[in-house]
Amino acid sequence: MVGFERWLLLGGVRFYNVRPLRRRLGGVYLPDPANPRTPARHLEAAYEAKLFGRYGAASKVDPARLWPTPEQLREMEAEERASCPSLREMEAALDAKEQEVAAQQRQREELIAARMAKMPQMIADWQREKAERKAKEREEKDRRQRLLAEARERFGHNLDHRSPQFQELMQEMEKARRKELKLQKKQQREQVVAQKAAAETAAATSPSEKESEVVVAAASPSVL
Repeated sequence: MVGFERWLLLGGVRFYNVRPLRRRLGGVYLPDPANPRTPARHLEAAYEAKLFGRYGAASKVDPARLWPTPEQLREMEAEERASCPSLREMEAALDAKEQEVAAQQRQREELIAARMAKMPQMIADWQREKAERKAKEREEKDRRQRLLAEARERFGHNLDHRSPQFQELMQEMEKARRKELKLQKKQQREQVVAQKAAAETAAATSPSEKESEVVVAAASPSVL
């Protein structure tokens, strides 16, 4: 703290000798290609351009070597065209971008319109599926109640729907239901076969009736 106050009294001056700046003596630095200690970057064209820009003719660099080759010029022109396109190219790119955005907007609007057109049918399908699901749930509930009532009548007491006796009763009723469905299908097949046979019989007898009508019609004028 005392040193700080003393420094303030002296006006913020420190009494010590500053190390002098290094100065490169001997003129302009010229890299020696034959010296193995010369850094590789000092032998590149970019460093020669730097030396010429700093020292001019004193750098002993030929300005003609600093100009880019035709291949380098083409590469520079290609980079410039890619980074800085012309006004027409910018306008064409902007127009293409606007057309793409407009096309995407049209597609989105068409998709929304198509889905909105399907919405009533989708709602109707959802309501139908919901009604079918509820009807199936009610049917399953009624079936379980019937099974429980039948089990109570058979065993004389209430059964748990998870008990083995209840599961056995369900299997028996399922077999009976399948048997009944099989019988109904058989009756339907027999009915279809009978209807088909009746139709074939009617088709076979109809030509003979038509021939008899033709014979009667042909004989009636001679009788008159």
